[in-house]
Amino acid sequence: MKIAILTPTFSHFSGIDRLVEQKTKELVEHGHTVDIFALSASIKPKKAGLHIMGMPKTPFFQRLYRLLMFLDIKKIKKYSSILKNYDLIISHLYPMNILACSAKRKNKKLKYIYHNAGVGITDEYSLFEKLYLKIFNFLTNSTIRNADEVISISNFLRQELKKETGIDSKVEYVHVDKKRFHNKIDSKKIRKRYNIKNEPVLLYVGRISPHKGIHLLIESFKIVQKEYPKSKLIIAGKHTFPNYTKKLKKLSNKNVIFTGFIDDKELPYYYAACDIYTTASLWEGFDIPVVESNLTGKPAVAFDVGSHKEVLKKGILVKANDTKAFAETIIELLRKKP
Repeated sequence: MKIAILTPTFSHFSGIDRLVEQKTKELVEHGHTVDIFALSASIKPKKAGLHIMGMPKTPFFQRLYRLLMFLDIKKIKKYSSILKNYDLIISHLYPMNILACSAKRKNKKLKYIYHNAGVGITDEYSLFEKLYLKIFNFLTNSTIRNADEVISISNFLRQELKKETGIDSKVEYVHVDKKRFHNKIDSKKIRKRYNIKNEPVLLYVGRISPHKGIHLLIESFKIVQKEYPKSKLIIAGKHTFPNYTKKLKKLSNKNVIFTGFIDDKELPYYYAACDIYTTASLWEGFDIPVVESNLTGKPAVAFDVGSHKEVLKKGILVKANDTKAFAETIIELLRKKP
């Protein structure tokens, strides 16, 4: 089968793109011909084609372009004419759905699957961000109506999509590689890197974005430090909101370690180094790091939001925004640590 996978940015910064990379590998191993279409890309797929369609270079104009890509008639016409010749299109996120939707109209026999990872809108975003995401969500829902099938990455997202559009979907959880994430990984490598001895280590992995509630995590960590003054909080992830990053660094003290983006190969060692995985995220369609941390044998503390009830197997859920209860839960787990 000739398959096209569509994703806006094919890079390791995105959880969706890690999923795309994994799915591409599986499809190629099953003998399918796979091509990835993206507006930009930093991953080079193995045994699959890659078509980079291009977009503006600066972050602001990239976001604007992604919202208004429906106005780029020339690009839509060009790539939908190419895509109509595939047997199957799997589209991840708007605006790639525009191309899948257009190709489907040109070839009724083409199967179009939309992979639903949701659009999280929380009160932590500015008025401008919330407006942007609401328009983004509206355009997403408008471009999946002629999809032959919709796959949601959690039951939470399935219910959200059905509520918004009336469209039902099949749930397929994100596959996490148990060969990479397990409880036999060296825990000393990362501790040695940051000169951490036996002090308690908390870890967060993911984008540095307002809806991830990292400011709430830091506030909770300060309460934890009253009992464990030498404890460390490692925040690992790409910074995508400069003003938010400035705010976080003002809130932080010397025991908060910002690592920046971490290569996938390094991630298992970070989980192994921590005592507890912590996330104060206020919205999650599927929280991959929670699953990865659990597989490495580490408990997770998270807010009871989104898909956390489904994906967290080892750890404790706390009422959203309750930083005091969040901190107390971490302290309780640290006290029980052997």
